[in-house]
Amino acid sequence: TFTVEEAVETIGFGRFHIMLFLIMGSTGVAEAMEIMLIAVVSPLIRCEWQLQDWQVALVTTMVFFGYMVFSIVLGLLADRYGRWKILLLSFLWAAYFSLLTSFAPSYIWFVFLRAMVGGGVSGHAQGREENKQIIAMSSCSKPFLSLGKVFWLAGSLLIIGLASVVNPTIGWRWLIRIASIPGILLILVFKFIPESARYNVSTGNTAAALATLQRIARMNGVAMPEGQLREPAKQRRGRFKDLIHPKYLRTTLQIWIIW
Repeated sequence: TFTVEEAVETIGFGRFHIMLFLIMGSTGVAEAMEIMLIAVVSPLIRCEWQLQDWQVALVTTMVFFGYMVFSIVLGLLADRYGRWKILLLSFLWAAYFSLLTSFAPSYIWFVFLRAMVGGGVSGHAQGREENKQIIAMSSCSKPFLSLGKVFWLAGSLLIIGLASVVNPTIGWRWLIRIASIPGILLILVFKFIPESARYNVSTGNTAAALATLQRIARMNGVAMPEGQLREPAKQRRGRFKDLIHPKYLRTTLQIWIIW
């Protein structure tokens, strides 16, 4: 018998991992563009709607408020229904509300729609972190993980470069529409991303987990390990109140303060 971790290590690093790295890294580009968008749009909406300082600041606050609230909700849903479904939902959600933002008739609508975009973007992490762990299981993949931050930087630079061209010519509404394009394009490549084998085996769906591992092996051009895929010993699922357990409380507070 073998576990998912043992199978991934046997299969090794190959074409599948490179494809997964590029697709999931591209989610960082889309996420950075949506988050950084407010910085390059705020001066324009301030003038258009005659906003005060606190009103401009509230836009950014509500984006991250939506991110905070929905990251909890989507995290729970991802545990129940799978990473792939929630990741796809989050991209559809973020792209839809981002496009709607470009048609916002007033400041109130703009704030509400950007908060919803923040909620959608928060779901990107549910799949990205899971797949980063899958890539990390292969000992040859460590240099790729250190390059992951380049995608966020690329997205930030891209939206600033676009703003310098689009804002003075066709306006901030078109900038928002253009910025939503990467997220829409990523939806089209989601069929190449399988559901996490670790998630499937944790829910007892061993057949689906095995199919995913076989697909990875075929793409990498290697053989699967011999034997049958076994389910890990059942463990109690984590709960929110575990974060404030004396064993983890110090780490929890440190992470919250840092973020």
